[in-house]
Amino acid sequence: MSPPVDLFWIELEDFRFQEWVALRQVLLRDPIGLIYSEADLEAEREERHLIAEDSGKIVGGLAVKVLTPERWKIRQFAVAASEQGRGLGAFLMQHAMSVAEEESVREIVLHSREAVVSFYEKLGFATVGEPFEEVGLPHRRMEITLPFNSLA
Repeated sequence: MSPPVDLFWIELEDFRFQEWVALRQVLLRDPIGLIYSEADLEAEREERHLIAEDSGKIVGGLAVKVLTPERWKIRQFAVAASEQGRGLGAFLMQHAMSVAEEESVREIVLHSREAVVSFYEKLGFATVGEPFEEVGLPHRRMEITLPFNSLA
């Protein structure tokens, strides 16, 4: 499914970045009582941010930390509550995976909240190692290596 959204890669200086942070704050941070600091956001300067817009409003996105030219880490994956269950999350992730393939990335890793592990498994990711706690919530390390089976 390809939801009727526009995808853009943005940087911190992009006028949409603060809206992207606000969406993540509501979805990822508010429920666990955390707030983004300036240092948190400055640490994202070297990351790539993929956002989804619908009629000029950001409805989802993710961040990519390039660990090496062949290894990416997906972070801060968020989809607006109003868009969840409509295929936007898979659309975003598949786009990021396609770009990774174009750029000869060999592996993508991420830390998934335990509650959404099955979402990533449907995309071909596998859990690695034991569960762990991050930001006060149970997480699983997940990874996928090329070729990405979900794109075949």
